[in-house]
Amino acid sequence: MEAHARLVVAGHGGSLPLVTKLATLAVAAGAAPYAHLLAASHPACDSFLLSSLARAAAHRGLPGEAIAFYGRLLAAALPFSSFAFTAAAKACADLSALRTGMAVHAHSVLLGFGSDRFVQTALVVLYSKCGQLPVARKLFDAIRDRSVVAWNAMISGYEQNGLAERAIEVYREMQVAQVVPDSATFVATLSACAQAGALDLGREVERRIVSDQMDVSVFLGSALVNMYARCGLVSKARDWFDRLQERNVVTWTSMIAGYGMHGHGREAIKLFHLMRREGPTPNDVTFVAVLAACAHAGLVNEGRNAFDSMKRVYGLVPRAEHYCSMVDMYGRAGLLDDAMQFIRDSIPEEPGPEVWTAMLGACKMHKNFNLGVEVAERLIALEPENPSHRVLLSNIYALSGKMNHVEKVRNVMIKRRLKKQIGYSLIELGGTSHLFRMGEKSHQQTREIYRYLEELIHRISDAGYVPETDSVLHELEEEEREVALRYHSEKLAVAYGLMMSSGSTAPIRVQTTLNSMQKLWKRYILITYLYVHE
Repeated sequence: MEAHARLVVAGHGGSLPLVTKLATLAVAAGAAPYAHLLAASHPACDSFLLSSLARAAAHRGLPGEAIAFYGRLLAAALPFSSFAFTAAAKACADLSALRTGMAVHAHSVLLGFGSDRFVQTALVVLYSKCGQLPVARKLFDAIRDRSVVAWNAMISGYEQNGLAERAIEVYREMQVAQVVPDSATFVATLSACAQAGALDLGREVERRIVSDQMDVSVFLGSALVNMYARCGLVSKARDWFDRLQERNVVTWTSMIAGYGMHGHGREAIKLFHLMRREGPTPNDVTFVAVLAACAHAGLVNEGRNAFDSMKRVYGLVPRAEHYCSMVDMYGRAGLLDDAMQFIRDSIPEEPGPEVWTAMLGACKMHKNFNLGVEVAERLIALEPENPSHRVLLSNIYALSGKMNHVEKVRNVMIKRRLKKQIGYSLIELGGTSHLFRMGEKSHQQTREIYRYLEELIHRISDAGYVPETDSVLHELEEEEREVALRYHSEKLAVAYGLMMSSGSTAPIRVQTTLNSMQKLWKRYILITYLYVHE
């Protein structure tokens, strides 16, 4: 305001370039309402002024203001430029405002900016963030001279929508096109590697970062920590964590989560305490990682203290994930009464299905079948069309010997045409990911894999291994049950990994969507022993 007053006193209050500069600085400082007043008060407000303000607002993180400036430009019937459309598209992307973004897209095409590569790139970001990936990909493919920003937008779009394999494919296409990647490229690609368990590619990216002597920012460093932590190389993740000069809350949380998910609960808690003393303020995601680590390591007291500090010290409101982790922690420790007490006393509203699912898992683990039936029935009441809940109830009945109830549940599922979704297991070899489902027969080496698996099953059976059948789905027919037990997705993945790694001492890493890994450790330890000593 003082600068504006001086302009007026000096006789330059009507200078449009100076007013444009002043209004843009006002938006950059967060004073968008004042910028609106400056624009409205100038008698010759032009397209450049309003477009500059829309762009400044979009980059300042004020998407609502950016769209408002775009609206004023539209209402005034002034000429549009490409950066007015890019600003509006970015603002819509930040707000996930798909319908408004589609209107901006249509407007840009109508005025002849549909083939402008900057506008196209901004629209790729918009549709990706709104989950409209086919549209985003169509726009991306139409860009003639793709900049690194366009490539990054497509890689990030796939990764952020859970399509890590597609993101990696785009990165490979980028390499073939000989486009030089930047730091943002590697951040998105490393995130995709973490999601897909693509350790080989993650290491390739790391080597490129080191060989190019790239400046490792907090964002790139956090991506490296997260990739190695998610892929199971926690010591390598910690090496990068310790080397970073700057660490944000994502860096700390990734390292804590990495320790927790790979059985290093005490290290996770130790790092959490260090974060509280020397690092940034923990956020709600940090506490999800901490509580999960406590649950898997049986650190009940530490988990209680962390949950208490979350509310009392940091003023964070617990979400479903935090409640679920606490119930899981009590349940794994066999403290079922404490878990039920926590649900009654600490969850202000009706617990969601994820909480009761954790409770049911604990009942099954500790063979408290009466409570398990009660919890399963609560789950079914909450989500009657979710087949997983009825499968769990069926298993509880089977474990307690109530086969007549198993048959009733099975008949209901048949009548309602409910079928549990089959999980999968993923293994990466030679930079290529191989996905297996129960009874998988689409792999090009199916015959060899099954033959190798049969040999493994025969050998571990001779060594004394007896399969645990309590986890087999009781709603399956007898023949299907045999397939589920014998050709489990994890068995197929492990067999393929061993078959293709003959003579190698490199570890085999299998990622799975299933929750039965704990029961399978005995089998895999025995397989490993036989494999090493054959």
